[in-house]
Amino acid sequence: MTTAPPLQEAPIFNDPGAAKERLLSRRGEPLFCANWDNVLFIHYEIEPAELQRCIPYPLDLYHGRAFVSLVAFTMCGMRPWLGGTLGALLFKPIATHHFLNVRTYVRHQGEAAIYFMREWLSNQIAAWLGPWSFGLPYQFGKIEYRNDFEHECCGRVETNDGSFRYCATLTNELASCAPETLDEFLLERYTAFTQSGNRRRFFRIWHEPWQQVAAKVEIVTDDLIRATEAWWREAGFVGANFSPGVNVWMGWPHRIRDIHESTL
Repeated sequence: MTTAPPLQEAPIFNDPGAAKERLLSRRGEPLFCANWDNVLFIHYEIEPAELQRCIPYPLDLYHGRAFVSLVAFTMCGMRPWLGGTLGALLFKPIATHHFLNVRTYVRHQGEAAIYFMREWLSNQIAAWLGPWSFGLPYQFGKIEYRNDFEHECCGRVETNDGSFRYCATLTNELASCAPETLDEFLLERYTAFTQSGNRRRFFRIWHEPWQQVAAKVEIVTDDLIRATEAWWREAGFVGANFSPGVNVWMGWPHRIRDIHESTL
């Protein structure tokens, strides 16, 4: 792997208003809209230099600390921003499915973002389209979720590499993330950088700030993560958040220009 730039840290947190302005500043945005429902974030801390060896972008650090999050959720009703009923009908085969994302936090050209290390989803068509269109590391998996804010949060992901199973209970009432906290750093992200082969791309999203609550999580089996992620052996659990979900605008994939060119 090409040597990544130095680790980066900056006290700048994502602002949803600025994120919306950035997304809409490009002609033709957004591309899709959808709901991300019943979202469980499970957070781990990793020694920064160890994690940086796995990531092609500079890590974004929170007071010198590096993190990876597993995010389990269901995407519902994805459809083109334009196209109305016909567009929604054409997207029906890939409109709704489950995800398990493994993501870390990076900063490139001054912009805080997410980098997806690995993603499993329950729709085979979408699993094929993601790497080709956005450079996302999609793989197919058999996924069952019962992420219900009123009752229980349990899930199971099964692949040829192994399984990941969890159960969670919620601890408080829903609220937005407090400013400049670790929760805000981990949840309020509106850009993703990707790399597939030598192709580097980014895309932006926008949604209202997460309404979330702390969660207590029990990992029942983790052999899927142990089999696919070298950093897992050194990871330490730091917490979890649950949100009933948000309505999301998703942008087009764009090529990452040289750092001396115009802003992203």
